[in-house]
Amino acid sequence: MTSAVAPFEESQSWWDRAAIASRPYSNPYLTGVLLGLVLLAAYVIMGRGLGASGAFASGAAAVVTTVAPEHARESSYFARYLGADGSPRLDWLVIELLGVGIGGLLSALLAGRVRVTVERGPRISARSRLVLAFAGGGIMGTGAVLARGCTSGQALTGGALLSVGSWLFIAGAFAAAYVVAPLLRRAWT
Repeated sequence: MTSAVAPFEESQSWWDRAAIASRPYSNPYLTGVLLGLVLLAAYVIMGRGLGASGAFASGAAAVVTTVAPEHARESSYFARYLGADGSPRLDWLVIELLGVGIGGLLSALLAGRVRVTVERGPRISARSRLVLAFAGGGIMGTGAVLARGCTSGQALTGGALLSVGSWLFIAGAFAAAYVVAPLLRRAWT
C-alpha cells in the first residue's frame, strides 16, 4: 500500500475507505511500555498478571456445565472453574479477553485498518494459509494446556516475575521461531 491517500469515491464502501485511509502501526517501543503498564495495573488492581488460556478454560467449563452439569462438578479440571453452587464463575480473565477483542477492534478502527482479508504470501493459497494458522493455533493451545499457561501468561507475567521457567519458555519460543522461519519464508516471498 502506498503512503498517498487516494480521494474517496461515492461508490466506495466504508471498508474500502478505511483501507485507503490506514495509518502506520504504532511505535513498538511505546506499545511495549504501555503493555508493561497494563501488566502493572493488572497486578495492582486484580492481584495477578495477564493471560488468556484461563479464559478459554472458564468458557469450556461454562459450556460443559450447560451440557453436562454433573460431569463438570465431578471433573477435577472443570470443578475449579465453578462457583460454590456449581455454576460457572465469571472469571476476570474472561473479561480481560473480551477487553482485548474490543480494544483490538477499536485500535483497528482508529487506525483505519479494518478489513476482511487473509494475510498471505504470493506462493500460498488462502485455504492453505488458514489451515496452517488453525494448526499452529491448535499446537499453541495444546502447549498452553500442557505448560499450564499461555504465551502471554508465560512470557509477560512469568517474565515480569523473573520466573526461570518463563524465561526458558521465551528462549525456546524464539529458538523454535528461528528454526521454523526459513521453512515458511518461501510462502511469504
